[in-house]
Amino acid sequence: MASWNALSPSVVEYFEGEDFYRCGYCKNESGSRSNGMWAHSMTVQDYQDLIDRGWRRSGKYVYKPVMNQTCCPQYTIRCRPLQFQPSKSHKKVLKKMLKFLAKGEISKGNCGDEPMDSTVEDAVAGDFALINKLDIKCDLKTLSDDLKESLENEEMKKERNSKKEESNELIHSQAIEEKLGSGEPSHSIKVHTVPKPGKGADLSKPPCRKAKEIRKERKRLKLMQQNPAGEHEGFQAQGQPPSLFPPKAKSNQPKSLEDLIFESLPENASHKLEVRLVPVSFEDPEFKSSFSQSFSLYVKYQMAIHQDPPDECGKTEFTRFLCNSPLEAENPPNGPESGYGSFHQQYWLDGKIIAVGVIDILPYCVSSVYLYYDPDYSFLSLGVYSALREIAFTRQLHEKTSQLCYYYMGFYIHSCPKMKYKGQYRPSDLLCPETYVWVPIEQCLPSLENSKYCRFNQDPEAVDEGRSKEPDRLQVFHKKAIMPYGVYKKSQKDPGEEATVLQYARLVGQACSERMLLFRS
Repeated sequence: MASWNALSPSVVEYFEGEDFYRCGYCKNESGSRSNGMWAHSMTVQDYQDLIDRGWRRSGKYVYKPVMNQTCCPQYTIRCRPLQFQPSKSHKKVLKKMLKFLAKGEISKGNCGDEPMDSTVEDAVAGDFALINKLDIKCDLKTLSDDLKESLENEEMKKERNSKKEESNELIHSQAIEEKLGSGEPSHSIKVHTVPKPGKGADLSKPPCRKAKEIRKERKRLKLMQQNPAGEHEGFQAQGQPPSLFPPKAKSNQPKSLEDLIFESLPENASHKLEVRLVPVSFEDPEFKSSFSQSFSLYVKYQMAIHQDPPDECGKTEFTRFLCNSPLEAENPPNGPESGYGSFHQQYWLDGKIIAVGVIDILPYCVSSVYLYYDPDYSFLSLGVYSALREIAFTRQLHEKTSQLCYYYMGFYIHSCPKMKYKGQYRPSDLLCPETYVWVPIEQCLPSLENSKYCRFNQDPEAVDEGRSKEPDRLQVFHKKAIMPYGVYKKSQKDPGEEATVLQYARLVGQACSERMLLFRS
């Protein structure tokens, strides 16, 4: 008998990557290849484990490139925020934002010349046709009368306490009906809402300090540098306790990322920037009230930056791509205050949204999904700025949830110049596509210069430790019942069925194959 916690299990439909299709990076019409699955719902732990095996989501479609066959191999990249130090170009972007907010100054010159001025996004745009086709296919399948009827009947059955054959084991029928029947997350999920401006603390900012206090502190530090020998004597004469100051002035100490982002602005600042973290849920009032403005910004961005025609960036596409998420919101007591799940990080400038970072907060990381922004503010290098804010946000979450200490930037594609900028957020690691261990990017770059596809693990004896070792333990959801694959396969006559299921097991690994439910019609 399978034993499940209070959380409903992930439910997925797997699609074998049989065809080559258009690449969103190099525009090769038939060079890209990936395997994918439609996630009707997914726990944050399952998705964390999947992205640590090279998977990535676009809406509810979760895909994994066939690395040794696709034209542009896509390596999962993660930054280590706790050791991150902003580079000169990062500082330049942050100072540019501060000048704009403080005085309304717009930096001269071509902002396109700045390194890393790309948006933090994964170019799944070329795969939209595939994703849309699968969405329609899954909708038709999950909304079919037969499936809905069988699941509705299952909801009416009482929970059985006596042990029976594993092939008749049933769990969480109502939750599964919501996942398979509607394609939408359960409406009973509790979503943590962030306090609105003026009604609570902004989670993305440190406590405010008065400008007067900042000026006094700067003056004291300057005096300390000029007269280090008599620092305590001089400050005590001014009535300042010596405990407020370091024992030795460190004039060469670099500013932290937080110092640069949250530097105090004058009271008469020209602009006000506020970052709000909003759960992606149409039941959340803040998400719902800002949806129209957020969608309009998306359309403006897609048409200006990606030259998308209006009919390709409608509400359906926007919702499917950036609002629909398979991740179920979770709020454990030892987790971050925001909870886990999918969020929009909205950048409000003077009461107007100018950028939206789509992120997932997972057990060990903040995962960047996409960014769209107002092209009128391209001079602020919002792609770089938002990435730095997300790194700082990860550090903030780490203070309460110690295991949450990584920032995943999606895929690093060495063969695509527009995607190489991610490698400049250091220290960072790339995921070995064969053994799924993390390797510092500095060790990977020489190999990538010689070959698009590389195994980064230098140990020739190393294997995938999380590989599927017992495929018969894989969990299948079939005809209203949950059963191990070892039981399910006995009733199957299709010779291609086993190959597909075993491929799925190999790609997701043993742990996920035992937790997730593979839906088979």
